[in-house]
Amino acid sequence: HPESHQINLSAIYDALSDPVRRQILARLAQEGELNCSAFKDHASKTRLSYHFARMREAGLTQTRLEGTLRYVQLRIDDLQSRYPGLLEAVFASIVAEQAEQAG
Repeated sequence: HPESHQINLSAIYDALSDPVRRQILARLAQEGELNCSAFKDHASKTRLSYHFARMREAGLTQTRLEGTLRYVQLRIDDLQSRYPGLLEAVFASIVAEQAEQAG
């Protein structure tokens, strides 16, 4: 995990460029910390590992180990302090994107 001051906006934008990662982010925002296996309906285990790594390296998420389980959560406080308003804009965009796809 990068330190808060190392979170880079370009890396965040790059991580958000994938629709699966945006879906994961939206679900984390709604439900909070989740076990990585909770996302198995989004992609294969291998692909999920890749997506989680991209989000973690960008500073969007933090992964916590508990025994053999991995839990992932958004780094809300770090992101808010580094880029105020960014998460709200991202989540509004995700909601608009989902509404557009549904209708």
